[in-house]
Amino acid sequence: MKEKLYYSIGEVAKMFNVNVSLLRFWEKEFDELSPFKNNSGTRYYAAKEIEVIRQIYFLTKECGFTLEGAKEQLKTKKDSVTAKTEALQTMRKMKEFLLDLKKELDTN
Repeated sequence: MKEKLYYSIGEVAKMFNVNVSLLRFWEKEFDELSPFKNNSGTRYYAAKEIEVIRQIYFLTKECGFTLEGAKEQLKTKKDSVTAKTEALQTMRKMKEFLLDLKKELDTN
C-alpha cells in the first residue's frame, strides 16, 4: 500500500479489520487518539494516530486487555508497547515477504 499523509476512517478500519464505530469509540476512550477532523466532521488519521490504533488493537484484541488495562499500559509502559507492536509488525511484513517469495519460487 502506498503511504499517504492521511487516511479516512474507512481505510483505517479496513487496515485493522474493525468497524468504523469501534474506531470512533476508541477515540472517545483514549486521549492519545485524536484524528484530524475537517469542517464537516470527517475524520482523517495520520501515521501517529494509526500507530496509537495499532497499539490499542494489539493490547485489546491480541493481548486480551480490557480498555482500562490498555489505558494503563499506554500510560505506564508506552515504550514497551511501542517496541512490541513494532516487532510484531516487522514479523508480519517478513512473513508476507517470505510467503510471496515461496509462491514465486513454486510457480517457476
